[in-house]
Amino acid sequence: MTLMIGSDVLEKDNAARKADLARDYDSLGERLARRGIDINAVKAKVAAYGVAVPSWGVGTGGTRFARFPGAGEPRHIFDKLEDCGVIQQLTRATPSVSLHIPWDKADPADLKAKADSLGLGFDAMNSNTFQDQAGQAHSYKFGSLSHTDAATRAQAVEHNIECIELGRAIGSKALTVWIGDGSNFPGQAHFTRQFERYLEAARQIYTALPEDWRLFTEHKMYEPAFYSTVVQDWGTNYLIAQELGPKAFCLVDLGHHAPNVNIEMIVARLIQFGKLGGFHFNDSKYGDDDLDTGSIDPYRLFLVFNELVDAETRKAPGFAPSHMLDQSHNVTDPIESLMASAMEVQRAYAQALLVDRKALDGFQDSNDALMATTTLKAAFRTDVEPILAMARLESGGAIDPVSTYRASGYRARAAEVRPAVSGAGGGIV
Repeated sequence: MTLMIGSDVLEKDNAARKADLARDYDSLGERLARRGIDINAVKAKVAAYGVAVPSWGVGTGGTRFARFPGAGEPRHIFDKLEDCGVIQQLTRATPSVSLHIPWDKADPADLKAKADSLGLGFDAMNSNTFQDQAGQAHSYKFGSLSHTDAATRAQAVEHNIECIELGRAIGSKALTVWIGDGSNFPGQAHFTRQFERYLEAARQIYTALPEDWRLFTEHKMYEPAFYSTVVQDWGTNYLIAQELGPKAFCLVDLGHHAPNVNIEMIVARLIQFGKLGGFHFNDSKYGDDDLDTGSIDPYRLFLVFNELVDAETRKAPGFAPSHMLDQSHNVTDPIESLMASAMEVQRAYAQALLVDRKALDGFQDSNDALMATTTLKAAFRTDVEPILAMARLESGGAIDPVSTYRASGYRARAAEVRPAVSGAGGGIV
């Protein structure tokens, strides 16, 4: 039984909005033309852009104190894929799904068949050595790839290789490794020996990569270790990528930085030295909040994309970053949040495409600070929604995905076939 949204619902909602969209699109096209910008060229790039959806993102998240599950939550990876299929059906911006193992472990033939039926592909695989799984021999309480015990490190390496093998079978081309290893007290760990152990284990994983794969390592300033983390910032992450080899790259999660860190500069540095692997998009107010992308600081998201479009425009060597959402949805319908976030990422991309790069270069070279920043603001302040909506419509998606989703009654239908789950207990899920 499939819960996918019927074409009649989609067509009805679009029909009520088409005329207004056409007028808005033509009006914006005229205004952009006066700036020397071809709206159809921007639309084509936006339509070709895609951001991966995390399988775990379609479930309700939580805090350290509680979790309040929503109706119709996915029971397993196949329900998750169906929810991801709906997001792609309406937004046409999320063509692939990133799996997390062992949460999403299943027969690869079944995974591929389900994804194919929904028009989805698979993005990077994600390993999990930050929590203990049922039946595992060694605990990760005091670390995984950097653990003092060789057997625990070997277990973590073996798990990552398992993720690679499953990924090969379903068409993935990358492995993302994030570890919770670190320390909670001064003196608990020897920083140098701990990092040496991590690098030794990471080299074993790197050696197991197929030739056409990439390894993404992810840094995180704190949590779950609060005094130190083994891969704590982009500098350490860059060292790892350099040490491991040409298939190793740095993954940038927008929430994994100290307050006020200039993330767009980090992006520029990693592009410059050929080690930007990709992104986990989200937003934050205080720390690693995993809030909806663009919900707190949409200008920062735009500034990140300004660097990406700059690299795309000048054809920076080896520039091919992967893009994925990574969010926790505690009080919203996860499908709605992921749709809105995918559109926010597209919005930032479209706005960055509007930057007058020739003018910006001139203002930068002449040290005209005011006009340089005004040039960026002119692009950021442009309402590009008609471009996004027209790209969706022409690709078979929804002009207003959230409205269409609500009109479809998908969540209520999912609740009828998916049993309610308990919210007892705490912990981030």
